[in-house]
Amino acid sequence: MDSQSLFVAGIIVLFILFFALSIFSFVFWILMIVDCIKRNLPQNEKLAWILVLIFLGVIGAVVYYFVVKHK
Repeated sequence: MDSQSLFVAGIIVLFILFFALSIFSFVFWILMIVDCIKRNLPQNEKLAWILVLIFLGVIGAVVYYFVVKHK
């Protein structure tokens, strides 16, 4: 294989990894929103967490996971 073929193969592998990470992040974000909706929290706290999850996206989902879900 020449260097150009290796470069193209590397770009394809990186694209596939990036796509898989994007799908995983989106699914994780949706699961944290669903968990927040179903969880028995005070109404104001639930609304605050839902807003955090919506506006901060995956970062908000990670924070929610460690602060609320993973207690």
